[in-house]
Amino acid sequence: QVQLVESGGGLVQPGGSLRLSCAASGFTFWYHAIGWFRQAPGKEREGVSCITSSDSITYYADSGKGRFTISRDNAKNTVYLQMNSLKPEDTAVYYCAATSSWGSCSPRVSDYPYWGQGTQVTVSS
Repeated sequence: QVQLVESGGGLVQPGGSLRLSCAASGFTFWYHAIGWFRQAPGKEREGVSCITSSDSITYYADSGKGRFTISRDNAKNTVYLQMNSLKPEDTAVYYCAATSSWGSCSPRVSDYPYWGQGTQVTVSS
């Protein structure tokens, strides 16, 4: 079955960096756009970034533009989110999610039927 597994979260000081990974299995990875979302305590889940399926076009929420970089390695069935210049407000559980086959990138949670379990990112001194 479809499985998405995030890794790479942790505790980092403000201004630091983390690279999140999302390893996928159980489906034809390159058919699917992959998004990163995050959810802070008491807040709704929000889109952070997305990368399309075959042509790897990238999208970013304003919160991450210039600081976050999404990429994918179709040979490894993995998507990465490089996060630099982290701020305390980036603290959240980060999730990766996959669209249906040939689905488009979208900021809407409801457009992604497949989700990972999440990885905690804490930015604090």
